[in-house]
Amino acid sequence: MKNIFILITLSLFTLTMNAQEKKSLEHQYEMKTYYMVFLKKGPNRNQDEATAKKLQEQHMAHLTKMADDGKMDLAGPFMDDGDIRGICVYNVANKEEAEKLANEDPMVKAGRLTVEIHPWYAGKNSSLK
Repeated sequence: MKNIFILITLSLFTLTMNAQEKKSLEHQYEMKTYYMVFLKKGPNRNQDEATAKKLQEQHMAHLTKMADDGKMDLAGPFMDDGDIRGICVYNVANKEEAEKLANEDPMVKAGRLTVEIHPWYAGKNSSLK
């Protein structure tokens, strides 16, 4: 009888510890929907150098404002000169808001870039290491 009591006690202890560990992991790895924005070469890339430079400055100001406003968590260009020029990870409520912000980018308005947006599920507050 004493062995059965010990076995039951150990089993309950193990189940309790496993449940607490699972709850801790779920809290630690809470998931969230972000929006991955691919910046792609647009149809209008024939601007003169001065105009392209001004558009780039406006593009960077737009990205900086979104980051400052907490609407974008990550952005950067690709280094291989392919059709996909860069990515941004938007931290917004829905795809419509992501589309609105992406289409406000001066490079997109000028046709120098286009956007492709995909919902992306990742750990909340994840970071690069």
